[in-house]
Amino acid sequence: MGASDLAELLRSLKERSGLSYGVLAKRLHVSTSTLHRYCNGSTVPTEFAPVERLARLCKATPEELIQVHRQWILADAARGRKPSADGASTDLTPADVAAPAEEATTAPVPEVVPDPPHSAPPVSSDSRPPRERRTRRAVLAALAVTCVMGSAALAAGLVGNSTDDDGKAQTAAASSSNRAAATAPGKPGKSGQHPSGTPSSSPKEEEKDGKEEEKERGEPAASAGSDDASPSAPGQQEDSDSVRGDAPLTAHTRPYAYESPCSQRFLVNRKPGEMPKPPFEQDAPAWVSELGAVSADQQFVKITLQGTGKDAVVLEGLHARVDSTQAPLAWNAYATGVGCGGDVATRSFGVDLEAGSPTLTPVGGQRDFPYKVSRTDAEVFYIQANVKQHDVRWHLELQWSSGGRHGTLRIDDQGRPFRTSGSAGRPSYQQPLGDTRWSPAPVD
Repeated sequence: MGASDLAELLRSLKERSGLSYGVLAKRLHVSTSTLHRYCNGSTVPTEFAPVERLARLCKATPEELIQVHRQWILADAARGRKPSADGASTDLTPADVAAPAEEATTAPVPEVVPDPPHSAPPVSSDSRPPRERRTRRAVLAALAVTCVMGSAALAAGLVGNSTDDDGKAQTAAASSSNRAAATAPGKPGKSGQHPSGTPSSSPKEEEKDGKEEEKERGEPAASAGSDDASPSAPGQQEDSDSVRGDAPLTAHTRPYAYESPCSQRFLVNRKPGEMPKPPFEQDAPAWVSELGAVSADQQFVKITLQGTGKDAVVLEGLHARVDSTQAPLAWNAYATGVGCGGDVATRSFGVDLEAGSPTLTPVGGQRDFPYKVSRTDAEVFYIQANVKQHDVRWHLELQWSSGGRHGTLRIDDQGRPFRTSGSAGRPSYQQPLGDTRWSPAPVD
């Protein structure tokens, strides 16, 4: 019994699986010629790992895996052994493997009485006395019995094993040790390993990670929270609604919308000679970021809300929250336009950020809440925030409900609070159409 018996067993498993040598070799990450040599007995793998992976790819049962392991042990033990001088083969037989280990440990070792040096002929490895050969066979049998006992212990964990589409085995030993470590806090555990020495992973953990990556996410300027959530710190996302999932709607914010070309004014800590030309509405965010500008006296914010799920979302209310209040900025004020004439009020919600309890009020015919949005129907809201005597940082909180879920969505400037400062008493400048210089604006 040796390489030929192992090869015959592997061939039978391969033929039963219906897979070609090419497919199996690709999944085992070996060449087709190497796999042929495994199955015709011309090569015995030096490790059991590739043999086990081949058997698993061929859907071997736990009993067949034990038999494959036993055959590999016998083939590996017989590797490179030559027949003895008297023609007796030194290959191990099943009876040798099953022989009790005690026979090996109690077998007498013959005493060798050396002859005088002049009469001692050279003894080759092929001409050992029969009793010495039997002793060697007994020792090898004891080693084989130890290996078989180890394979039997390994087989206990093979029942729960599975093979993925790439042929990578996932052993029950690793998953069971991981479960033991999770259920026994404070006790040191040992990570399970594949027979080839590589740790295996839990498919449930991989599936969980995949589901977490597929969660829908809202805009960076908004975060979900509970109904009774307190105002959060600037840029901090509330996660009290995370148990029920993300908010089923998105909020797209334009923090520097223009109600009219002349409506927006900014406070900038620069002299008129250092100022670039006033920005168009679409260029305002980059212009503000570059100069560190702050909206002066009034900030006009545009918010677009749209559902993301199959159910409609009810917008129950919108509230302004003040994060901080300081003295107004002592900077110069710059207007975005000159000579626009009288303005027509846009439908919006106005709010006085310096009031004791800032409340959004409908302006210009704007209907009050509630509203409803869905995946196909969006709503656009304009918020007109007013400040006179302070530098105020603030954000909005939207209360929503959908089916049995509800929560609060924070709306701000991409994780930062909006900022609006009064400009009373500060130098004011404008740049008339066609001019390239900033000049003092007339006092109202």
